[in-house]
Amino acid sequence: MDVAVLAYDGVFDSGLAAILDVLEGANAMRGELPEPPPAWEIATIGFRRRIRTGAGHVVHTAPVSVAEHADLLLVPALAERRPDALLAHVSGPASQPVRRLVAATRERRTPVASACTGTFLLAESGVLDGRLATTSWWLAPYFRKRYPAVTVDESRMVATSDGVTTAGAAFGHVDLALAIVRMSSPALADLVARYLVVDERPSQAAYTISAALAQSDPTLAAFERWVRIHLDQPLLIADAARAVGVSERTLQRTVRRTLGTSPVRFVQDLRVERASHLLRTTDLSLEAIARKVGYEHPNTLRILLRERTGATASALRGP
Repeated sequence: MDVAVLAYDGVFDSGLAAILDVLEGANAMRGELPEPPPAWEIATIGFRRRIRTGAGHVVHTAPVSVAEHADLLLVPALAERRPDALLAHVSGPASQPVRRLVAATRERRTPVASACTGTFLLAESGVLDGRLATTSWWLAPYFRKRYPAVTVDESRMVATSDGVTTAGAAFGHVDLALAIVRMSSPALADLVARYLVVDERPSQAAYTISAALAQSDPTLAAFERWVRIHLDQPLLIADAARAVGVSERTLQRTVRRTLGTSPVRFVQDLRVERASHLLRTTDLSLEAIARKVGYEHPNTLRILLRERTGATASALRGP
């Protein structure tokens, strides 16, 4: 498979390096399998022969025209985590060549892939419209608002939809590259992960900070603060709406538009987040923690913890 990895000014250094390292590692380890998949022919391409990364390093590239004959185009993230600056860049003239390349690549039905902030470049080019995608969990509210035609599931680490693969935050580039390897050979992907000591991470949910998501909207931020104050009590969404000065319907719409979920589920996320913190930092029993986060029966909390974090209460507590 011929893979074109795009390097552009401001590219996230670790993202670019992670993709190249995983794919080169897969090539080096193919011989350890009894039936190895074909090798990956990897070219780092750019709009100029020398580009400067986000950290200021110079990368020498092959001509971007190489992508015309590639079987896959990989677009690493932009080294920018501030939402306003990110949106200004991906929609502005500086990123226009990247957007055009991505759109032209998909017009040829060639698969494309990206991770973290790079998913905004894919969405801005239009190739994610009508598809499922993931992105950095803390940027999901901004992504959802700007690209309503894209179905966002920020709990996923990797999502593939009709030839377009996206991955989650920052070091999700490793997961993205492993997913590319896994498409050709699950056995080789497992082997590479073992050599790199990379755990399987199917979800970003365990890393999500609900308060950070809430700050993207004033009504949602007020709702989040009110819920935390009353976290140990039975909560009614109507009471919360009155407390923050909006109708229940408006609150429902705000949470759905910003987070892609319901107020009830967001409250559950806050309770799980608090319970997980108490499990890691205190010796309180699960029964006592359940009461502190508003559950009369610890089994309700136990089920939610497993569902949202993928771990048991005892595993979260640690040794």
